[in-house]
Amino acid sequence: METFLIKAAQLILAFAILVIIHEFGHFLFARIFGVRVEKFYIFFDPWFELLKWKPKKYFGIFGKSVRRSSDKDDTAAGQSKNKFWGDTEYGVGWLPLGGYCKISGMIDESMDTEQMKQPPKPYEFRTKPAWQRLLIMIAGVLFNFLLAIFIYAGITWWWGDDYVPFSETKGLMRYSDAAQAQGFRDGDIPLTADGSPVDNMSHMFDLGSASRVQVLRGNDTVSLSLPKDFMLKLEKGAENDSRGIAFMDLDVPVVVHSISNASSRKAGLREGDEIIAINDTSARGASVFLKSIEGRANRTVDIKVARRNGDTSDTLNLPIKLDGASKIGFQLENDIRKLYNVKTVRYGFFESFPIGISKGSRKMADYVSSLKYVFTKDGAKSVGGFGAIGSMFPEKWNWFAFWNIAAFLSVALAFMNILPIPGLDGGHVFFLLYEVILRRKPSDKFMERAQMTGMMLLLALLLYANGMDIIRFFFK
Repeated sequence: METFLIKAAQLILAFAILVIIHEFGHFLFARIFGVRVEKFYIFFDPWFELLKWKPKKYFGIFGKSVRRSSDKDDTAAGQSKNKFWGDTEYGVGWLPLGGYCKISGMIDESMDTEQMKQPPKPYEFRTKPAWQRLLIMIAGVLFNFLLAIFIYAGITWWWGDDYVPFSETKGLMRYSDAAQAQGFRDGDIPLTADGSPVDNMSHMFDLGSASRVQVLRGNDTVSLSLPKDFMLKLEKGAENDSRGIAFMDLDVPVVVHSISNASSRKAGLREGDEIIAINDTSARGASVFLKSIEGRANRTVDIKVARRNGDTSDTLNLPIKLDGASKIGFQLENDIRKLYNVKTVRYGFFESFPIGISKGSRKMADYVSSLKYVFTKDGAKSVGGFGAIGSMFPEKWNWFAFWNIAAFLSVALAFMNILPIPGLDGGHVFFLLYEVILRRKPSDKFMERAQMTGMMLLLALLLYANGMDIIRFFFK
């Protein structure tokens, strides 16, 4: 129970931060352009809210309001003043599935069709130029991506930047098809680029632009001669690489962080075990391991694990039955400091921001690339909701892990929200671009129907994702 509460608290806190920043992006740009924001709510408030407050007007708890002054909310004078902060009701809802800004004169989650029947007012969203409305809608996504960059920069500044020296990669370096065509082999440890020592992945450009590279292959030092257009070959090959590698990357050992499948635990699998083989075939590295268990749904396989006992390590063979999605039922250890002997570089406050930008951009690219697996049969089965997201957080409160996961979720929220689905920011952006290009607005009736359709689709996806969590919980 304690573990559940800790994970739930981390999930709710992270979600609240992401929602506040996202909605503040909409709020800020709306107010900059003189658009009134009627409500700013963290979490949804159907039927009642936990807390609400309007500056100098009222506050309320559990749906009950207490008047703070004799001022009237909706006088003509009040409307003409159009205060930056004071015209908005701020609140906290009870349903932690998101949040919202209710922007005047806009068809959104509130489905306030009565307001849209009134004559347009100068402070409403619908009376503003298309480019202003476009910026208002993009602002939430932009702020989520900027938040991820700031978090990654803050992590780098506070904790430093961890990296794995090539000498500590345990033979898990992987190379793209284009790199292997020029002589690289999986497991190669880079040593020098044109005679200069290289130590970690930050030297990737030096390796790609060198004419001669030395690598350690097993116990032998191998010299590779690279063509002048090697970088161009890598760029062309990246589009169709069989494993999605642009040049080189580092796989991770398959170390068990936590076990969700009771049968796997009963078979002897333990937290901290490193899986090294499946059916006597090497499965070192997460990419090899995941490929090894594909298509083995409901089958029993022999898993070979290495288990640390103090300064020694034992090798055990465990017969484990995979579930219907070809999963063993455990979460991979993702703390790089527990997987490798890492080194840490310290950066100043301003030095950390370029690294934050790089990490945020790379995480976005990785996330977008990974979505292609969602549309496969096994990918659809692995879709999860709040339970799956909550399981990402550690069982004990860890700020380093919390902020890393929050940054990743902020990137994911930014991308998912920009998808051109009615009900999401991307849906509004799509129709605004339609208006800009064709110079005519979709009708209010069409927008209402599109909004309703999008909300029903999103609700169905929400029910499916969280339903899969429930199924995995009871039938794991």
